[in-house]
Amino acid sequence: MRTLAEPRPLRPTDSTITLPITVVIAARNEAHNLPRCLESLRGVGEVYVVDSNSSDETAEIARSLGATVIQFTWQWAMDNLPITYDWILLLDADEALTPELSEEIGQAIRNPGFDGYYISLQMFFLGRALRHGDASFCKMSLFRRGHGHFECRLEDQDTSMCDMEVHEHVVVSGRTARLRNSLSHRNCDSLSRYIRKHDAYSNWEARVWLEGESSELPPSLFATQTQRRRWLKKKLFGVPGSPVLFFLYKYFLRLGILDGRPGLIYCALQSIQFFHIKAKIYEGRTSKA
Repeated sequence: MRTLAEPRPLRPTDSTITLPITVVIAARNEAHNLPRCLESLRGVGEVYVVDSNSSDETAEIARSLGATVIQFTWQWAMDNLPITYDWILLLDADEALTPELSEEIGQAIRNPGFDGYYISLQMFFLGRALRHGDASFCKMSLFRRGHGHFECRLEDQDTSMCDMEVHEHVVVSGRTARLRNSLSHRNCDSLSRYIRKHDAYSNWEARVWLEGESSELPPSLFATQTQRRRWLKKKLFGVPGSPVLFFLYKYFLRLGILDGRPGLIYCALQSIQFFHIKAKIYEGRTSKA
């Protein structure tokens, strides 16, 4: 367990800010991952940790490293926080900036021609960087204040569904581009915790499919990576044995086999989550019958 006896302040003074952006981090019971994330943000203008009522030391660690902690109140953080800077970077607690990405962001936010940037994630799983198996993906993480909002995937979606840990995507009005460097994404400090988190994600995905997709990012083969993934899942849902096909696609066609045992475990868990979504959709439909 991390000691809080000698906190190292994170926030710079005005004269030492090297990256004038606002970082918003979604967190719940992330005491293990959060220090690495926050310590990669030295020189950033301001950092908010939006804590979903953690039962561990997440909030204490965040404060000890100079971040402002906001307890999650089912609101869009971007619309309610007193954000100082013109650019917002959204992170999860298991993500971290690299020096190369930090430098690239500093250059990108000075370009008046773009309002948002996609950033890819370099996935580390069970101690190994996954380079295959469709593990790495891009998301809209950096955008100009006032130009980005979270998508709404259900017509009657209310604020109780808007926990940022559901990992819905940001939609940007304006021109966008993709940065070359990646975020470091270490999302598996414990397989038990990984499974628990993805059980919650499968609950949400099943609800979306049951109630009908009304997102600004609908499933589409010829669109963003997020939309292509949703299109693939939608097509596979009605196919018998589709979780097995999903595994074969990721492990063999997308070369997850080249990532060794971590790649095998990752692809297997992804296919199991796919099975959970299908099973929960079936459960939802039969319970209404």
